[in-house]
Amino acid sequence: MYELINSKADGAIVRSLEDNSTRFASSRIHNFSHLESIEVYTIRENVNLAEIFQAMEKAGSSLPDMKDNGAIRKYFEKVYPDIDFDRVYNSDLKKMIKWYDVLQKNKIEIKLSEPEQEEEAEVEEETKPVTEKEKEKTPKPARSESGKKTAKKKTEEKKVEEKSKSSKASKPAKKSAKKKEK
Repeated sequence: MYELINSKADGAIVRSLEDNSTRFASSRIHNFSHLESIEVYTIRENVNLAEIFQAMEKAGSSLPDMKDNGAIRKYFEKVYPDIDFDRVYNSDLKKMIKWYDVLQKNKIEIKLSEPEQEEEAEVEEETKPVTEKEKEKTPKPARSESGKKTAKKKTEEKKVEEKSKSSKASKPAKKSAKKKEK
């Protein structure tokens, strides 16, 4: 588990939460996931990992032994019983315990980021049904004066054509099988 110090175009500078060592992690080799973006399968809808951590914090009981899979499962059945244990494996549960322990040792606050109210308003507007009158009022995409495709469309089509040509050129031609004549 790492804390993001600084990001660059080709990677990130990260600090380990376990030993506080700082290093560069190349984005070509490593994939980064924010804890906020990780979700856990439940019987209902998937929940954010932070919700599981908050439930673990509320439970206040000591963490189970990492080597005892039965104890880990019982712990999570008590702490967050809605977890779908068919799709969440023991290795995932162990990671959650390890990550929670690291966060507690480093005194990092566990919280969900609040969605902005503006985004919620935009979502509500998009879900409104559109009536026939509103469809007639909506402007149609602009075309050039002569009614031909715009320059932007033409350049996009050229790029697509170039990509398809280059992908064809990079693949070697298939050799046809020759039948042996006896």
